Amino acid sequence: MSTPPLDILALAAHRDDVEQTCGGTLLKMAQRGYRTGILDLTQGEMGTRGSAEDRAREAADAAKILCVSWRDALDIPDGRVENTWANRLKIASVLREQRPRVVILPYWKGRHPDHYTASILGYEACFLAGLSKLDPKEALGTQHSAVNPASASAGPLPHRPFKIVYATLYYDVRPTFVVDITEQFESRVEALMAYRTQFSDQEAGKGIFPARDEIRSRIESMARFYGALGGVTYAEPFIQKEVGLVDDLTLIPVKSI
Repeated sequence: MSTPPLDILALAAHRDDVEQTCGGTLLKMAQRGYRTGILDLTQGEMGTRGSAEDRAREAADAAKILCVSWRDALDIPDGRVENTWANRLKIASVLREQRPRVVILPYWKGRHPDHYTASILGYEACFLAGLSKLDPKEALGTQHSAVNPASASAGPLPHRPFKIVYATLYYDVRPTFVVDITEQFESRVEALMAYRTQFSDQEAGKGIFPARDEIRSRIESMARFYGALGGVTYAEPFIQKEVGLVDDLTLIPVKSI
């Protein structure tokens, strides 16, 4: 392999979803020396504000702020993220190439169909990527395996992530755990504001998007809420489906009383 595998890969439907739900966590992990990455499933062509080209430039700027090692976007149609065989194969190909140990997926419920479909789609792709007799690119056709033709070379070995966790900020559900992002909070806000077409005051989408001055207060209030659950200032929420394993009861970090 030309590059080492990713430690953590965050997958989301749209450019800026990761920044909103787990950007602080990715930055914290990068600052600790882990290789992090982001896979956006769509190009953002259906957004009320900006174009796909605008979103690509903004995503690159945000990735630099979050210190991610790798970022790419697939060609799944924006507004039509569907759990199809072809889409599962596209993601499975990326998983084999990048070989992450941890995958962060969106929560499996939500308002936007693209978000909750991306969750199920991502999980099933993680399973398929580990099947030794499946060649995703051969099954799909290498010309459709990824947006970036340079990533279409065949041959990565089967790989299945060790851990899958779900970023839950888009849905009101009690998290399994939260990640303290107090030191990363300001950079997380900066990464989100890198999406200038989305978060600047303008007529397009005025009735849908909050005013720019309101955005920070909303981000801060949610981060403070989840931080309070964990006894810190700012945090991001996650769910894991598995039972947690504890070796030493005296080292569990959150107070009960």
